[in-house]
Amino acid sequence: MNKEPVGITTVTPVPNRTFKSTIFSMLFSEKKELLALYNAVNNTNYSNPSELTITTLNNSIYMSIKNDVSCLVDLHLNMYEHQSTVNPNIPLRDLDYVARSYSSLARDQDIYAPKLIQLPNPKFIVFYNGKDEQPAVREMKLSDAYYHQENNPSLELVVTQININHGYNDELLNKCQTLKEYMLYVELVRTYQSEMSLTEAVTKAVDECIRGGILADFLKKNKAEAISMSLFEYDEKLHEKTMRDIGREEGLQQGLQQGLQHGIVGTITALKAVGTEENVIIEQLVKVYGITNEEAREIIDKDE
Repeated sequence: MNKEPVGITTVTPVPNRTFKSTIFSMLFSEKKELLALYNAVNNTNYSNPSELTITTLNNSIYMSIKNDVSCLVDLHLNMYEHQSTVNPNIPLRDLDYVARSYSSLARDQDIYAPKLIQLPNPKFIVFYNGKDEQPAVREMKLSDAYYHQENNPSLELVVTQININHGYNDELLNKCQTLKEYMLYVELVRTYQSEMSLTEAVTKAVDECIRGGILADFLKKNKAEAISMSLFEYDEKLHEKTMRDIGREEGLQQGLQQGLQHGIVGTITALKAVGTEENVIIEQLVKVYGITNEEAREIIDKDE
């Protein structure tokens, strides 16, 4: 696979109105960065980012590269996810994602015709950097969820989970500098969070990374958004814990709303601390938390 890709295959994304962007997805929304990640994972050396197609489907990044070798077309559909909590249902989610993608690809073709409709080979990767102990690499299979275990199930889907915490896949991290720096940023946030509030920890980690050259260009360009997204991601974990710990439905809703409110206030505090203008704060609250402009302005007024 030494030749540069010479074409693309477009996969139409399925809109998800509840999708919240993360720092990981923002970092690898750039073609150059995603191609570097792909090369690191697959030990390839593609060098032409313009021949790469990225589409985002829910919380995942799909990438297609078409490689023309001696008139043979080798199509690959790669799906990358990032998880900070272990989720055994990822194979089921990926089954839904790839089925929708294949349906989109075959939309204008007759699936009842005698001619074979060719499909890109799928590959599913999840990058894990949570606190729970996990091996360096492990496979999660759709068949693990089946009531009856079989040696050769009629339907299988395999997701490879790659642990990107420090000390697990350092060779991979050294091949992809952005992924390595992302890991260092997350470690800084965790370190500071044990000493101070989440808002202070995220703000301090962002400032220190900028000074230390860790994701510096990205964080300088997207400082306000990076802070708000980090606060949302960490508060989302708190929401999940609250929902697990409280048994009654009313308690679940109350806990979720309290956690959401806490996250929004923390975001406002952090963005004000770095001198962010009010209209920019409102824009970030709407983007990250899915609230309206009016709701965001009302919360800011109450916080003053």
